[in-house]
Amino acid sequence: MTLGFIGAGRIGRPMIGRLVAAGHQVNVLDRSDAARDAVAALGAVPVDDVAAVARGAQAVLLCPYSDTQVREIAVDGDLLDHMDPGTLVVVHTTGSPLTATAIAERGRAKDIEVVDAPISGGPHDIEAGAVTLFTGATEAGLERARPVLSAYGDPIVHLGPTGAGQQVKLINNAVFAANIGILAEAVRLAGELGLDEGAVLRGITSGSGSSRALGGAAHAGSIAAFGQAVGEFVGKDVAVVKQVAAQLGVDLGVMDGPHRVLADLLLPEHRALLLADASA
Repeated sequence: MTLGFIGAGRIGRPMIGRLVAAGHQVNVLDRSDAARDAVAALGAVPVDDVAAVARGAQAVLLCPYSDTQVREIAVDGDLLDHMDPGTLVVVHTTGSPLTATAIAERGRAKDIEVVDAPISGGPHDIEAGAVTLFTGATEAGLERARPVLSAYGDPIVHLGPTGAGQQVKLINNAVFAANIGILAEAVRLAGELGLDEGAVLRGITSGSGSSRALGGAAHAGSIAAFGQAVGEFVGKDVAVVKQVAAQLGVDLGVMDGPHRVLADLLLPEHRALLLADASA
């Protein structure tokens, strides 16, 4: 297939590599010279503007850093104007389900199907072809997208109509961040009992209290080290969760407490993201 791709960063670049390896022609838009050189080395084609990334593409995949950038490209911008009728937009960036549904509304007149497919995992999972994709789409739309998504996604989990993938991903992120906060409290308790933190983390990893967050903390050697390692992405993700919850008129309930505990582990700039007032 001929594909357009926007956003050749930490997450997008290994996706592009897998797509090229699967035999797709991938035209990539990224403003960074380093990113353009990197995708060219992978066998993809750097292009200069949105019109070029859309030209002849059967699907355009969006993987910029933020939901704001997705909106600028596909809601407020003219990406869909350049796309052919009957094509696909895939949104990999974690963001608001309202963004995905707004793109779908714009695309409806041209029969452009929108699949929201935020990921759970990291670059190493993408490179292995085993990153989890939380997808929201019609059954037909997902089947059309599957030959593309299967280049790096496994499992591809269909969760409902457009927007449902983003909703579940945001809940997933809220749970992950809360897990880290709860682990921080467990480490505090262990310290009061005179226990070694590394030993406690390794021990729980083998028990019923284990989780992906705990595995990461045990590998890092301490909950503080793990919190700082993932702080940028967790801070951003929880900020998005809070913003979307406010937009939809719901709250995070008791998860807000562990999130605030987590904030104490983060660097100041990441802590500010996590604690920002969602209604501001």
